[in-house]
Amino acid sequence: MSTGPGGLRPSRARLRLLALLLFLVAPVCAEYLTAYDPEVTGQPAALIGGLVIIGPLYGAPAVLIRELAARTGMHWTGILAMAGAFGVVQAGVVDQSLFAQHYPGYAWWGQVAARTLIPPLGVSGAFALNFLLGHVIWSISAPVALVEALDRRPGRQPWLGRVGLVVLGVLWALASVLVWSDIRGAGSDQASAAQIAAALALAAALVAVAFTFGRRRLPAPTEGRVPRPAMVLGLVLVAAAGYQAIPSTWLGVALGTAVVLVVALVVTRWSRSASWGPRHAAAVAGAAVVARALVGFQSVASTDPQPPGGFAQNTVLLVTALALVVAAMRAGRPATQDVGGE
Repeated sequence: MSTGPGGLRPSRARLRLLALLLFLVAPVCAEYLTAYDPEVTGQPAALIGGLVIIGPLYGAPAVLIRELAARTGMHWTGILAMAGAFGVVQAGVVDQSLFAQHYPGYAWWGQVAARTLIPPLGVSGAFALNFLLGHVIWSISAPVALVEALDRRPGRQPWLGRVGLVVLGVLWALASVLVWSDIRGAGSDQASAAQIAAALALAAALVAVAFTFGRRRLPAPTEGRVPRPAMVLGLVLVAAAGYQAIPSTWLGVALGTAVVLVVALVVTRWSRSASWGPRHAAAVAGAAVVARALVGFQSVASTDPQPPGGFAQNTVLLVTALALVVAAMRAGRPATQDVGGE
């Protein structure tokens, strides 16, 4: 195991704690920050109890993807592609929300889905963008970037051994089967065999991208200038907040796609600079997480009746998110020559 700053060898317990933190941060970012479920919003016992399912459902794949990247030399292209594959499987196969025209507990679902429905595919354009991008950014990539910044060792190195990986894989499989079974039993629309096959094919293609383009040697860092991490956080926060406000219409799909492409191009250009480092990556991730936490306040305000304790939950999660972002940006090691491979 490589030594950390000052030549100190990080303990195995500390590395496991980092994995555990990611295991918990991922489901909170994926589900709880937006406070979209009035049945658990504002209820601490229900929120903690829910982690028994959504922890393995989101946390396990987040850790597994991060560990896979550490063992195979994947850079962020690979992580993003693997996150995309997870998102397609989760939304297209496990909970099948990607193809549902009606969903238990959400009376508005069919009306909103119909606004951007693509009949030949049985997919809503707005839902496809929000669900898949949501999994890529908030379920996997942002939590990985924030927690990784707390590991001050150079490069991306493993946190867990084989036993830990097997346990996480089993937990993920069990949680996925449980959710799949629960959704079927609740009467949600079921994806057709062709839709499931298409989702699996797309996921397989993304995995192939991860293992090819995601492992290719990156070009030498440039001397381009990069804003300070705090400035990066502010700029991306504005874009992320704007994305969260787009309507579920075709105009919203176009605007949302444009925002994502512009941010992706700008961040990609910045990341090629030798000045780019984990603090910058943490700033991008932190901006996304804070923007998502702010959405929770709007969700609670628009829910009728408002869930008791909803705003208190929003406040606690926002403060916790800000604390994690600050810690990650302070702990992030300086930029290195393998910035893109982090």
